[in-house]
Formats: sequence, C-alpha cells, structure tokens
Amino acid sequence: MLISLLFTNPMAFAILAGSLIVCLTIHEFAHAITADRLGDPTPRLQGRVTLNPLAHLDPIGSLALLFLGFGWGKPVVFDPYNLKKPRRDSALIALAGPASNLLLAAGIALLLRVVAIPLMLADALSIVIATNVGLAIFNLIPIHPLDGGKILIGLAPKNMAQEWDDLLHQYGFLILIFLIMPINNGRSAIGSLIGPIISAILQVLL
Repeated sequence: MLISLLFTNPMAFAILAGSLIVCLTIHEFAHAITADRLGDPTPRLQGRVTLNPLAHLDPIGSLALLFLGFGWGKPVVFDPYNLKKPRRDSALIALAGPASNLLLAAGIALLLRVVAIPLMLADALSIVIATNVGLAIFNLIPIHPLDGGKILIGLAPKNMAQEWDDLLHQYGFLILIFLIMPINNGRSAIGSLIGPIISAILQVLL
C-alpha cells in the first residue's frame, strides 16, 4: 500500500504520490482535449480541458491509491452524439489516455538519455516513467470500465459491437475485481498478465 511508505520512506512516498498525480492528470486531460478536438464541447464546459490536477482527481479514487495500491481519476464525460463518427471517435478518446502516458514516459526516457541529470532526480523521473507505463498498460486491458473496453468496442465488427458493449458493461467490473484480487501466492492475475509487458517496455525505455 502506498500509504505505508509515508511512515517508512516519506521521500519515496512523496515521489510516488507526485508521479501518480502527474500520470492521472495527463491521462484525463488527454481524454478531455481529444473529445474537445473531435467536436464535443462537454469536457471544456465541465472544466476538464486543463492540466490542473484538481480538475481530474477523484476523491475516492485517490484514497484507493493510498490504501489499496490502485485507483482512478475522475472520468471524463463526453456526449457521443456530438461526434461525427461516435464509435470510432469514442475509441480514439479512450485511446488518448493510455497513449499520452506512454508518450510522456518515452519523452522522459529520451531526456534521461541525452541530458546529464543529477542521480536523485533521475531516480525520481524513472519512477514517473514506470508509473506512466503501468497506468497505460493497465488501462488498455479490453474490459469496461477501462479504456481498453471502449477501444475494443470501437474496433469490433459493427454487428457485434453492441452485444459486446452490453456484455462488458454487465460483467466488466466484476471481471476487473477478480483480476485485481491477489489469488496466486499474493499475486493478482492482472499482475501476471500485464507485468511482463510492462517490464519489456521499461527495459526499452530505461
């Protein structure tokens, strides 16, 4: 749990908490600005097209990060009826979040390679990179309420998309809870599933 670091290693807690705030803010901002650019003014009207973390942090999701080790930002609401191609554009809006985290991680990794940075700052930036990659890959899992579920529906054959969407809305959250539960010697199924992918990306970046 992240909160335990506050008492055992306050510096690590501050760095990790800060990196999570940055990751979630960039992630939700990317959803909002993509929806705005695709023709839906809803996120802008709700004050979400901003890099102010206060606009994107969800109180319950933030507490979950501290006490459970996983959490979420405030979901960006958009109106698909304002989009020219609702299914495709909804998938693009969903993809924007994880893509922004991967791009941020790649940008910081490039910075670390070309600029001489003090070791302590480099270590902190490495945590930011790892957090961004972890958040991105986690959100690409193709179930609701994660971004991957919306991307899957956008890519699915049109005659199957609605059926899959209904199924994921009905069972997606239960599947996600099951995947997060530590059932294999304290390791979750989701950790076993995305852990190798995250490690492979971090090996390239770091």
